[in-house]
Amino acid sequence: MAHTDRPILYTCAGSRGLRATWAAEEAGTDIDLRLLPFPPRHQAPDYLELNPLGTVPMLVLGEVSMTESCAIAHYLAILGRNLSLVVDPAEADFPAYLDFTYHADATITFPQTVFMRFAVFEKDKGWSEAGEAYAKWFWKRLVKLERRLEHREYLCGGRFTVADICCGYALILAGKVGLDEGVPQSLKDYRDRLVSREGYRRAVDREAAGPAAI
Repeated sequence: MAHTDRPILYTCAGSRGLRATWAAEEAGTDIDLRLLPFPPRHQAPDYLELNPLGTVPMLVLGEVSMTESCAIAHYLAILGRNLSLVVDPAEADFPAYLDFTYHADATITFPQTVFMRFAVFEKDKGWSEAGEAYAKWFWKRLVKLERRLEHREYLCGGRFTVADICCGYALILAGKVGLDEGVPQSLKDYRDRLVSREGYRRAVDREAAGPAAI
């Protein structure tokens, strides 16, 4: 495994790894960004020696090896100068921070992933009904975010945090893959606030050096 003084982030442009690139930019964490062709398990077979799953992102730092995008985003935020991205255990919103950070992938991004298989990557196989079912599942699962943000600008701690990065990516992805129809306007407005951030723009610009995953 490669050793370096700074974290190595393997990812594909626009994939879930954007959460990690974005967190690094917001936190001021210096990373060695290594962009792979999509899907890496087929287009970059040597990557399987490092990550047998063939998934992205993957973070390597010394003996540290991580493959979950939300966990990587949290870790990179802790390593950076801008510690406001993480909610401290002493803060009242710490449980909410954990909940929404995990909610991002486990509850929101999961149905998107299946929708993309049926309606985007393998749409020629005639699985449109299955894709539509998962689209509706995704839209129904947005209710928790919608209610949380009724009277808040951001999800936790009265400020922008990794929880916003993780959940916000799912909303950004929705706009890219044809899932915006069922996204409430309030969440589209929230997404607009997120993508207007300089940290997000820098992350997208950095990843633009590689081929898009979507």
